[in-house]
This record gives sequence, C-alpha cells and structure tokens, in this order.
Amino acid sequence: MIYWLRHRTAYGYAQTVDLAAHLLHLKPRALPGQRVLSARLTCVPKPDHHTETHDHFGNAATRLFLVAPHTGFEVTAESLVEVDFAPPPEAGLTLPWEEVAAQAQGVETADFLHATPHIPLLAEATAYARTSFPPGRPVLEGLLELNRRMRQDFVFQAGVTSITTPISEVLRDRRGVCQDFTQVMLAGLRGLGLPARYVSGYVRTRPPPGQVRRRGADQSHAWVSAWLGPDQGWVQLDPTNGIVVRDEHVILAWGRDFSDISPLRGVLLGGGDHRLSVSVDLEPEMER
Repeated sequence: MIYWLRHRTAYGYAQTVDLAAHLLHLKPRALPGQRVLSARLTCVPKPDHHTETHDHFGNAATRLFLVAPHTGFEVTAESLVEVDFAPPPEAGLTLPWEEVAAQAQGVETADFLHATPHIPLLAEATAYARTSFPPGRPVLEGLLELNRRMRQDFVFQAGVTSITTPISEVLRDRRGVCQDFTQVMLAGLRGLGLPARYVSGYVRTRPPPGQVRRRGADQSHAWVSAWLGPDQGWVQLDPTNGIVVRDEHVILAWGRDFSDISPLRGVLLGGGDHRLSVSVDLEPEMER
C-alpha cells in the first residue's frame, strides 16, 4: 500500500519570538517493509539554518534555527510512503519469554528495558502483563494475548488524559488514548524484562458509512514494538486496536517514550503564550 501523508503544525505566539531552535521528527523511517518514496518539509518563516541528521535511535531528525523575529511558525511535512510489513513468525515457534528476557542485554535492546520519566516500572503494570506470560509460554503468544486483552479491557476516550497523566491512573480508570495504552503495555513488558519500544506514526482511518472523509481530521498514533529474540527481531503491536501492524500503519520514529520522538519541540527566546493547531492526513495514494 502506498500512502500520501501530510502533517501540518502551526504555532501563533502572543509576543514576538526573537530566536528559536527546533528539533523535528516528521520524516518517516526507511526500513524493511517501509519505503519512503519522497519526503519534504515546508516551513514558514523559512529557517536561517536547516540540518538533516539522525538521532540516537536512528530516526530521521531535522534541526531548524530561526534568528529573525517572528510571531508565528508553521511546518508542513509531506511524504509518500510504501508500506508492506512482513507477517510475524508463527507464535508457537517463538522462544519462551523467559529466554528472551535472559538474552536481552545487547546494544539493540538495552535502551528499551528500563524505566523512563513517562514510563515507570510499576508493580501493577507488571502484574497486569504477567497474566499473559505463564512459565514457558512462547513470547509471541503472550504478546498477542496481552495486545488483545488491552483492546478488551481499556476504553478509548479522548480528553480524559493528557501527556502528563500517570500510568497508574490509566490502569485504575481503564480509559484513555493510544499513547496511554502504549505506555501501559511498555511498562508491563519492561517490568518482565522484555525489551519494548515506543513507536510513533500514523494509522489509516475510514469515515463512517455514508459520510465524506474530513481532511486534516486524522491524528498521530502510537503503538508498541516488542523484541522476540536475536533471531526473530521485533514485532509491532497496536494495543489500541488489538492488531499486529501490517499495511495500515506508517512508522515515523521510535524511542524509549514519547519525549524521545516528539514530532516538534523547541527552545524559544520570547513568544509568551501560544496557540497550537495540528492537522494530519493519511490517504492511500490511489484514492487521492
């Protein structure tokens, strides 16, 4: 499947910004199963300095510097991405989860085993995940069951949580959005010693029957990438929808938690209060 992606972010500042430095994660990753056919960024005002690089996790990263005074800043990222992720291995043939945990000490996994400020290793999160991992169970069997359980046990409800809502509160209330469910699952898996990454990107959405698709109404999405061992690598699981990632997701970046891969963050001199507007479109190229 080939998708056209457009992600627009606009800031309006109450006071003039005299100097700004921004870090962007807005270009999809090139990796097996995902081919970036084109990608471009458009910025208003145009930055005085623009650097393309990669961060610690291998994600495409853009650094922008604005030295001229401005009262607004807008970034539009447009990409054309071909997605066709391979199916996961047969679940029953994957390693027992304890063996995976015992082998998770290499460079590839070390960053994704430990607590972060947004994802503490809570006993209640570990206990919730442990139900899916009895002794000797193949790791992918446990992961798939945990993914399904989260889809059943948690209610998607926008507006009841924020970026600062603690995992303990999400576990207690069993409601939130994709970021919350991803962080709960990550906390549980890491508490069991299983490496797991926070993945940001986009998922294809469809309008209700009989209604026209609304432009700009899509949103960023988040899900989990879990390690199956040195031979079988990583599998991507979407606990919000209870599915394995195949051909309806586009990967933007991955890290330990959201703060590693925020789409846009910066340091400003001036500006005061600000207004933020975000719009996202993800459409199959053939339907445009």
